[in-house]
Parts: sequence; C-alpha cells; structure tokens
Amino acid sequence: MGDPGPDTPVPPGVIPAPRSVRESAGRGVPLDAGTTLWAGPGTAGTERWLRSTLGAALGLPLPPGTGTAPGAGDAPGAEDGPNSVRLRIDETLGPEAYVLDAHTRRGVDLRGGDPAGVFWGAQTLRQLLGPDAFRRAPVRPGATYVVPRGTVEDAPRFRWRGCMLDVSRHFMPKDGVLRHLDLMAAHKLNVFHFHLTDDQGWRIEIKRYPKLTETGAWRARTKFGHRASPHWEEKPHGGFYTQDDIREIVAYAAERHISVVPEIDIPGHSQAAVAAYPELGNTDVVDTRSLSVWDTWGISENVLAPTDNTLRFYEGVFEELLALFPSEFIHVGGDECAKDQWKASPAAQARIAELGLADEDALQSWFIRHFDGWLGARGRRLIGWDEILEGGLAPGAAVSSWRGYRGGITAARAGHDVVMCPEQQVYLDHRQADGPDEPVPIGFVRTLQDVYRFEPVPPELTPDQARHVLGTQANLWTEVMEDRDRVDYQAFPRLAAFAEVAWSALPPPAERDFADFERRMTAHYARLDALGVAYRPPTGPLPWQRRPGVPGRPIEGPPPNV
Repeated sequence: MGDPGPDTPVPPGVIPAPRSVRESAGRGVPLDAGTTLWAGPGTAGTERWLRSTLGAALGLPLPPGTGTAPGAGDAPGAEDGPNSVRLRIDETLGPEAYVLDAHTRRGVDLRGGDPAGVFWGAQTLRQLLGPDAFRRAPVRPGATYVVPRGTVEDAPRFRWRGCMLDVSRHFMPKDGVLRHLDLMAAHKLNVFHFHLTDDQGWRIEIKRYPKLTETGAWRARTKFGHRASPHWEEKPHGGFYTQDDIREIVAYAAERHISVVPEIDIPGHSQAAVAAYPELGNTDVVDTRSLSVWDTWGISENVLAPTDNTLRFYEGVFEELLALFPSEFIHVGGDECAKDQWKASPAAQARIAELGLADEDALQSWFIRHFDGWLGARGRRLIGWDEILEGGLAPGAAVSSWRGYRGGITAARAGHDVVMCPEQQVYLDHRQADGPDEPVPIGFVRTLQDVYRFEPVPPELTPDQARHVLGTQANLWTEVMEDRDRVDYQAFPRLAAFAEVAWSALPPPAERDFADFERRMTAHYARLDALGVAYRPPTGPLPWQRRPGVPGRPIEGPPPNV
C-alpha cells in the first residue's frame, strides 16, 4: 500500500483523527450474517463489547471464528472467511496503540498493544461502519455493512484524556452516568473524574456515616440560572449512589478502559457534609446545627473545622472510598476554601499556633498534606485543584491546573505531575456563542474551533518538565445544567473536538485544519443523532434548548491566556 503522504485523507468522519491511514482501492470487507469474530488472549472484553454493541446495532450474530486468516490454514475449514474479524494483542505496539487492517480477501485484523488498544481500535471500526452502528437495534435488518479497505495505525498523545462530571450541583441518575461513560468511550476518553461532593449535595453512600446521604444528599430547592438569578425551582432536589451503584459504575467503566477518579472535597465546598454532621464545622463561630444543604451557587463560607475529629471522620470516608475505587489517583478538591470562619474561630487560631503555621492559608495546606501522606501510605496518589500547591506537596501528589496554565507550569517545574484543565479553555459550562438564544450564558465564549485549538502543553515548559503533563481534561460543572439534555448540549460537539486534542498528534494550534475537522463532524453528527445526544447544532440552539429569561454570567472578550 505504501506509506501515507502528508495529504492522506482520514477515512470519512473518524474522530479523533488517527495517526496514519493507508487507504487501498477496491471493495472493503463486508460484515453480514456470516461474519465470524475471533478473540485472541487478552481481548475478551472487546469481543463481548463488539457482540453486545456492534452485533446488536447491526443485527449480526458474530459467531466465533478460528483466528486463522484465509489462505493461511492447513486444511479446509481451519481458516476464517474473507469477511471475518480477528482481535489480538501485539506486544510490539505501545500502550493503547492499535492497528486496524481491512483486506478484501483476509477480512479485518485488529491488533492492539494491550487490551485497551484493541478496544480503541474497535471504536474506530464502529465509526467506519456508519451511524447505524451506533444504534441499539438494527434499523436495516439483513443489510451488509462494509469496512473500507486499508490500514489505520493509531496511538494516543496523552495517557490522561479526561472528562469531569459534577453530580453534586445537579444529580445525574446512575443510568445517565453509564451513558456518559459510553459517550466517553466512543471518543477514546479514558479518565472519568467523578465530582461526588460539594456544598449543594453529597452523592455517595458512606456506611459508617449514613447522615451524609440521609441529610446531605437533599436540598429543599434549587436556584435556576446563575446565583444572581431571581428564579427558584421550589421542589426538593437530590439523590445519591449506593455503594453497589458505585461498584457497577466502576466495573462498567473498567470494561471500557476508563479509570474513575472520585473527588471528595476538603476542606472547602463542604456545607452538605456539615449540614449532615454539624460537629465537622466551626461550631465556635456559627450555629452549624442550623445549616442545611446549600440551595444556591458560589463559594460557601461553611468550611470544615481543623480538628482531629474532622481528620478522623474523613479518614473513615476515604477508607470506604478506597475499597470502591481502584484508581491510582484520589481527588481531594482543595480549591476555593473561604477563610473567614477560621479567622474568627478561637479554636482554628489555636490550631494554627499549635502547629506553628503562618496563617489560614497554611492551615488549608496542612489539611491537604495530611491526606497526601494518608493516601500515599495506602499506595494511592493525591490529586487536587491547583490551590493545593500553596504550602508544598509530597513528591507523588499531582495537580489539576484549573485557574489557567500557571498552576500547571509551577507544578511541572517542581516535579509534580499535572492534568491541564484551564477554565478559560476547557470548562464546557462556558457558553458556546454570544447570541441572545444561548441558554443561561456562563463565562467566556468557547466555540467548537476554540476548543479544537486548545493546546495542553505550555511552550514555557522544557521537554523534561513537559513530561509531567499527564494529559488534559474537560470539565462539566452543572450549576446551570439541570438534566441530562443540558449536559449533552454543553458537552457536544465540543467534547468531540477536545477528544481529538487529547488523543491525536495535532500540529500547533494555529496550524490545525479546523475545516477538515468540521468536515468529519458532518459525519459525526449522524452518529450523535443515532446515540440520542442532544448536542448544540452548528446553526445554534433549537427552540427547546433555549432558556429565555434565565440570567447567566457572561464574560465579554477573549479569555486571558494565564
């Protein structure tokens, strides 16, 4: 077939763009009722996924094959047919890499450097078959689908390709979370940052502290729109995941080679926990027994008290968390901790003096460092928002750089691993256009093209420092996303552009071919339609996607590159 030239086109609509494509003339590989599926050692997960997802969508039984390509067998019947699909591990390939080879006479060979690579190759195979492959049942029974002839070679740029979902501000039922994981997998995203606690709700069952969900998972009403909005939804809102729900979510994600990183916020963003257990708060300056789960947005002043009791309580929380989440990283938040109560609290001031700390900022760092050591002693790594840099971190701790690039640059230069998620670039709750019909406009305008031109690695870093950038993450904060469709609208199509930034070996931002990406998105919208994704159309929001009269908080002008 020869090596691909610089103008080799990507097969129609593949997102994220593969690294190398060698297209061949002639008919591709037909998939029909006679197509067999063979899975080599280590590929059983992808085999199950193909039968349950692709087989169900296209009405293909995909019976087991032999694993021997046509023409390679020693006896009749010892080889697969020319329309077969074979999965195997190829240890010469790198982690998560794959090669998909479709040949008219040999069928489809899909090789991955590891089980994840085979799975990502299967996602590309699904895309090559068209939007019907994204449905749950066949719409054209008996139809034959053709895999275009040629070879796709691919591997990810980053090991951390993440999406954060906030289920504290607006709860997403379990089925919605599982669907979100499917959408991530379809775009080769592999880290699900699960934001489980905040002032507005505690969403995970902790058996030794039942009031966290009995009380902390429910609020009496909800602000509709930005926190300055006069509108309220006057009904209780809440929900939580049982520990069996969490086990199911984690297992479902693992089958899709997605790691789930849970977040439990400390010491700020904790009013829901204090409402459930008032002794966790600063009882010498506020009547914590009168607090309820917060019903508006912003930064609550009701933070955790710096006591040994608080430390022991959250150690108990994290003990149960570690039993549920096998992830390398545990996120502890650590951001936006209001200090007013600590400044007014004699107990907090005495603690500062006892520990020999300089001030309240150092007290916040003491909180984080305690759990940094606690998690490290149990073989896990702490990760938190970039405020955790203040006061110093243990060598194994990592940083989510959200206030811009600066925190990530500082962390990488100090030898800490970094996940780049600057709010000015990849907070997908920010508005997508500046028109009057954009629903509840928040923050800067971040168009599809803006996200496509986002670059996770700052040029200020040396090559050695840049190796500390584990990858990147898009964040979905849900203050103004009241249901699944609103999350869809804010996420898509921008999450598709973000996925290409995280996976593909793209040129520098100014040189990226956005016109080609838009061309491929034309095909991709049909896949999103088949999946039932309520994305923002290129022409603007549909009438039912608008929220007339609900104020947001738009910020004018381009975002600062900080």
